[in-house]
Amino acid sequence: MQHVPARLASYDVVIPCHNRAHVVADAVESVLVQDHAPSRVIVVDDGSTDASATVIRSLAATHDRVQAVILPRNVGASQARNSGVALATAEWVAFLDSDDVWLPGAAHALLCPSATAGHDIVVGHFARVEGDAAHTAPECGWDGGCIGDGLASGGVIGPSWSVVRRNVVERVHGFDPSFHNCNDWDFYTRAAAAGARFVRLDTCVAQYRTVAGSRLVNDTAIGERNAQRVLAHPFLAAYRPALIA
Repeated sequence: MQHVPARLASYDVVIPCHNRAHVVADAVESVLVQDHAPSRVIVVDDGSTDASATVIRSLAATHDRVQAVILPRNVGASQARNSGVALATAEWVAFLDSDDVWLPGAAHALLCPSATAGHDIVVGHFARVEGDAAHTAPECGWDGGCIGDGLASGGVIGPSWSVVRRNVVERVHGFDPSFHNCNDWDFYTRAAAAGARFVRLDTCVAQYRTVAGSRLVNDTAIGERNAQRVLAHPFLAAYRPALIA
């Protein structure tokens, strides 16, 4: 009897972009060359003041699978992701940051039946790349144990090295626009509170890159306030009671 390979789950990729004209094409191309192709790559320009919108339109004109969304003003990564996922139709969604890239085989690893069966969020490893330096050893902030313990210890899961069932994104109403950082930590915490089932892979699927570009003013102070907001979520109270008092 001829062996029939198991079907890999369908997926869309949402890439929010703000002033990343110099790298957004790298992110898009890293998805398009996957051996398990996406249904669509939805690239959302978040009110960029550089040439990002022009680059994104060019990518959409060149590739049938790429869809450009050009927002008239900067609304932040959370709302940009929400604008993109509102157009998604595939069973799974990946949220790749515009300055990161997927590694070859990432889609196959994240969306193969052994990873997706019985799970709602699949998390891989990533390698850090600082500027032009060589990448570091693969890492993952979550050890694969209790997701509550993992989330209570910090923002341990990144959008660029994970995939999420679209119905989970819809169930928790996407990313919270009031978070200008820690938005991914908040999202995964709310997903866990809603009963999402997490699994971690040992495969390195992405490069987490530090590239030139604007950053939030007073980012450290804003980050500390937002971290306390996430840690105050009732779901995490059982894991970090001392911090919720």
